[in-house]
Order: sequence, then structure tokens, then C-alpha cells
Amino acid sequence: MSPRVLLFTGKGGVGKTTAAAATATLAAGRGLKTLVVSTDTAHSLADALAVEPGEIAPGLHLHQVDTQKSLERHWGELRDYAQGLLTELGLDEITSEEITVLPGAEEVIALLELREHAREGRWDVIVVDCAPTAETLRLLALPEALDWHVTKLMPVGRKIMRVVSPFVRSVAHVSTPGEDVMSAGERFHRGLMEVRDLLTGDHASVRLVLTPESVVLAEARRTLTSLSLYGYRVDAVIANRVFPAGGADQWRTQWVEAQSRLLTEAEQSFAPLPVHVVPYLPAEPVGRQALAELGEAMYGGHDPFAAHSVEPPLRLSTDELTLALPGADRGEVDLARKGDELIVTAGPYRRILALPAALARRRISGAKLRDGALRVRFSAPDDTPEDAETGLRSTSGSESVTS
Repeated sequence: MSPRVLLFTGKGGVGKTTAAAATATLAAGRGLKTLVVSTDTAHSLADALAVEPGEIAPGLHLHQVDTQKSLERHWGELRDYAQGLLTELGLDEITSEEITVLPGAEEVIALLELREHAREGRWDVIVVDCAPTAETLRLLALPEALDWHVTKLMPVGRKIMRVVSPFVRSVAHVSTPGEDVMSAGERFHRGLMEVRDLLTGDHASVRLVLTPESVVLAEARRTLTSLSLYGYRVDAVIANRVFPAGGADQWRTQWVEAQSRLLTEAEQSFAPLPVHVVPYLPAEPVGRQALAELGEAMYGGHDPFAAHSVEPPLRLSTDELTLALPGADRGEVDLARKGDELIVTAGPYRRILALPAALARRRISGAKLRDGALRVRFSAPDDTPEDAETGLRSTSGSESVTS
């Protein structure tokens, strides 16, 4: 059985690492075999738990990625080829090695290792402390973006390499990627797609951590929209560092009033998702005991490890595609079609969806953004109806629809 996978993200400084560590500690305390890992290069999980990586308590393991070893395993052939090519072009060996270290490699490797941990079958719960939201969104969008490029370019690339390799070697005197390098690239691609399948599956969900501040709340709303766009399910929101009511101090009273107003706004923005409130503690929660107590306070009577009931953001029927885009404004959502691909843009983020055969043969007859969901309707293959929403008529080849 697949483990329950919980990913924690939020704006930097809101306490996502503490929330992740508290959740993992709570899981182990309830007898669940728990692994807690980080895709954040800051690696502050060990500091929050006040331990070194390894088995830190009965049933609780902390894993920290060894980037160098993992790079050799997942990226070895590709990196060796790139280093060799740069050396042939005149760069010294040390410079070539530095250049071929992938930007964001540690986060990507952490995702690949997460897939391996999930396959082991020894964990009931895997808790992931993700990087701040912007980095997390780029990371979670990577597998599908890479899939599009590999699917389009890899078959063509293989044919081109077979034709031009002899010419490049004889004229330019540099190596071309061989079959082993191409195969390594495909394995790397397959690994990332398996990660995506794991994290968008029925046993995985994201939890947004925020503090009741207007700027933080605005970013959290955008993050919810973007995660849904890429197919990731959010099942809860954690509001951290909330001042408890009471006290005669005017400064504190003003904070309580401001936070209360923003918490009400958050509950309205994220409904029907639960918003778990964590009080502002008198001291920083460091160590397993303090984190276990925080976990109990965070979730109250809720079971944070039960299977979530959130529907997948993307749903298909014989004549309609529905994509959840909670919090999205009509003016920031664009929809276009090219061939059998649907291109959805929400704010600064874009997703390219490959339509199944049943829908790819049909034209778009209408699109609506309503109640936090984008609904795209498809007509019969021989129909060309006027779009009631946009006034655009479907055309062959490329269609453009604004919602």
C-alpha cells in the first residue's frame, strides 16, 4: 500500500518546517512508521528536531539528501558527457565540473529519492518539508514541463544524432551523445514522471502554511490556484503564530483584532478546506516533546493522516474538461488550444495539457470560469458552434479561447 505523503509549503518564514516536523512527530507518536525529508536546501529540519539525521525516535526517521552521491546515481552519465564535452572545448576539468552542476539539483534529487522511499513499503507516512512557495511551484511543475519537451524532442533528437554524429566528430572534433547518454536522459525523465504520479495520486496532498498577515495570505491564495493548475491537491491550511485573545495590552489587542479579521478572510478564501490554527507560543518549539505538543494543538480532533477527500483538480468526461482553479480571477486566466493540446494560463503560471483522444477529435464549444473551476466544453467533431462566452468560433489547427 502506498504511504500517506504530506507536503508542507508556504512563504519563507511562516513556520512550514516547524509544522512539518510537528506533524511527523505526531505521526510517530501515534504508532505510524514515519519518514520526514526536506526538499529545501536550507535543511533546517534537523535544527527544529534538535537531532542528527537517522532514526531519531521509535518509528521516526529523518532523512537528509546526500546530493553528491545521489547526483552520481541519477545524473551520472549525463553529467559525465557534459563534462567531457566542455573539456574537449578547452575548459579545464575543475571548471567543467563546476559548470555541469545542475541549478536546483538538490531539490530535484530530493524528489527522486522521495519516489524511492515510497517504493520501499516500510513507511506509513512520509512528511516533506518543501522549499518556499515560489521554488516549490517551479519544482512541482518541472516533471510535466520536462515531459512535454522530452516527448516532443527525444524521438527527433535520436534520429538527428544518428545522422550528424559522424559529421560532428570528424569536423568539429567533439563528442556527440551516444545511446547510453540518451537512455540516461530518458531514465531521468521517467523518474520525474513517477514522482509526479506519486505526488498527484490519491495518497498525497499539500498543506499550505501561513501567518495571518495580508501579504502572506495573498501569496497563499495564489499558491492554491497554482498548485491546482498543476494537478496537486491541497487538503488543509495551517495558520501559524496566532495571538490568543485576552490581555489589556493595546499593542497585543490590535494584533489580535487584525489577525482575527484575516483569519475570517482565510476561512472564506480556502473554504471548504479546514484552517488549523496554531497559537503564538511563548517559546520556540524545538525538540520532539515540544513538537509533539504542537502537533496535538495544531490538529485538535482532526486525523491529519486519514485519506483526504479532495477531488483531483483535473476531471474529464466525454464532452467536458474541468480544472479546479480556486481563487483565480477571470481576467488572469487564458485558454488556448493547439492541435491536441490545451494551454491553460493562470497568472504567471502555464500548463500544457495533452487532450485524450476522445476530446482531441472535438472542437471547443465554450469555456467558463465559475465557482473556482474552469469548465471547457467540447462539441461533436463536425460541429462549429459559436462560443457563447467568448464570441469565438472554433477553427481547425489552432483555437484561442479566453475565459
